[in-house]
Amino acid sequence: MFATPIRKVYDTLPISRDELSEVLAFVFLGSAKPTDAEFVRTPMFVRRQRVKDALDWLKLNHRDYTALEISIANLNDLPEAGIPCGVDWKQTEEGESNLVPEAMSIDNPGDVDEGTTTGPCSFAVAGLTGEQYAMDDIRTLKIKALDHLKNGGKTLGIGQAETPESTFSNLQLYPQTFPWLFPYGHGGIGHPSHKRFISEAEHKRHLLMYHDKRFQLDLYFPMVAFNDVQIKQAKRAVIC
Repeated sequence: MFATPIRKVYDTLPISRDELSEVLAFVFLGSAKPTDAEFVRTPMFVRRQRVKDALDWLKLNHRDYTALEISIANLNDLPEAGIPCGVDWKQTEEGESNLVPEAMSIDNPGDVDEGTTTGPCSFAVAGLTGEQYAMDDIRTLKIKALDHLKNGGKTLGIGQAETPESTFSNLQLYPQTFPWLFPYGHGGIGHPSHKRFISEAEHKRHLLMYHDKRFQLDLYFPMVAFNDVQIKQAKRAVIC
């Protein structure tokens, strides 16, 4: 694993609404315009004070965000309570499908509409998600990337450190790799105080059995943790 210069990419949060609108938009499909009740749903609804409180907490409590700069200008540009990016509505005629061809899977039969006649509108993500990246082979990912560029899509190049991060005696390896699983930046695996009390393997097993299953259900943590064990076992075998 190589460190990436995230602080050079985003050293200021929240990002501006213009930057957000380049990568995020909400589109309603249906015969009727969305009502105000639809706009207060997650993940569309944003409250400025909640964003500020979350960033203040992160800067105060997470050891890797102590140098974070909180942009008051970008915060003030957010709505007190509302949607921070573009919203569009496409009216569908009777008998017309509400499926977006560009967002459909090759396994989708294409004749089943996704919608509802009562209750809140169903929500779907149109784009590449982490699960899609994980399931696709490298050739498919290259094709999708080329198609994105041919259609005028934008790119952001993020480099990496020249040398890989050490997996030995690196307490911040897991907190920095999975900040959403270690919200305080603490709790790294292999702490000296754990010696003779709990092994790395037992610590990982404990995290995977955590009550809310966030470690177990994460897309990458189990795989990275298992690969880390294999690498260390192989190195120890070579040394012996």
